[in-house]
Amino acid sequence: MRSRSKGFLSSVAYHLFSSFLAVAVMVPFFWMVITSLKDKGAMLTVPVQWIPTHPNLLSFDKVIHLFRFDTALLNSGIVSVLATAVTILSAAMAAYGFAKIEFRGREGLFRIYLATMMIPFQVVLIPLFLVMKELGLINSFVGLIIPSVFNAFAIFMLRQQMMTIPNDFIDAAVLDGAGQYRVFRLIILPLTAPTLITLGVITFMGTWNDYLWPLVMLSDRKKMTLPLVLNVLNGQYTSDYNVLMAGALISMAPILLLYLIAQKYFKAGLQVGGIKG
Repeated sequence: MRSRSKGFLSSVAYHLFSSFLAVAVMVPFFWMVITSLKDKGAMLTVPVQWIPTHPNLLSFDKVIHLFRFDTALLNSGIVSVLATAVTILSAAMAAYGFAKIEFRGREGLFRIYLATMMIPFQVVLIPLFLVMKELGLINSFVGLIIPSVFNAFAIFMLRQQMMTIPNDFIDAAVLDGAGQYRVFRLIILPLTAPTLITLGVITFMGTWNDYLWPLVMLSDRKKMTLPLVLNVLNGQYTSDYNVLMAGALISMAPILLLYLIAQKYFKAGLQVGGIKG
C-alpha cells in the first residue's frame, strides 16, 4: 500500500513538474504573439496587458510591405529546400559507401570525416569564401548551397542507420541482377526513410535560420534570406516591438509547420545514433 502511494505521489509530482516546464516554455511564445497584435508602445504600458485591448494585424502588414518579406521568404525557401535536397542526396550516397561497400581504408577515411565535425565553421569561413570568390559564386544561391554537399554529421547519422540493415537484403538483390544504384534506390533509401526525413527537417531548420554564411555571401537586397532581412528590421525598428515580433513569428511559421508534419518520424530517426557503429 505504501509503495502504491509513493508511486502515485511520484506520478503527480512528475506531471506537475512537466506542466510547469511546458508553461515556462510557452510563455515567451505567447508573449510574442500578443505583442505582435498590439499597437506601437502598448508593450510598455503599466500594468502589463497580457490580452491586447485592441488587437490588430497592422504590424504584420507593415512588415510585409516595408521589407518585401515575400521575396525574403521565397529566397529562404529556395535555398533551404535545395540545400536540404543536396545534403540528403550526397550524405546518403556517402553513408551507403561507408556502411555497405567494402574498400581499402574505409574505416580510416570515415574517421577523418568524423574529425571534421570538431572544426568550427568560423575556422573555414574565410577559405571557403575565397574559394567561392575564385569560382565566381559570390552573391548567388549556388554559392550558399554548395557547402551542403559535405556534411559529416549527416553522413554519420545515415551510416549508423544503414549499418542496421541486414546484408541479406543486398545479397538477395545482387543475386537477382541488381547493381549498386538499384540496391541504393530500391532497398537502402526506403529502409532509411525515417532517418532521411529527420535529417531533412534538421537540415532545413539549420539552413532556414542560418545567418552568418548568407551574410558573408550576399550583398544584393533582392537575394537576401529571411535572417538578413530580420536583422535589418531589428536595426531600424528597435522600439517597435510589435513589428519585431510580427517579423519573428512570420519567420517561425514554416519551421513550426514542417515540424508538426514530420514530428512522428523524429523518434525513430533520432534513436539510431547509438544502435550500431
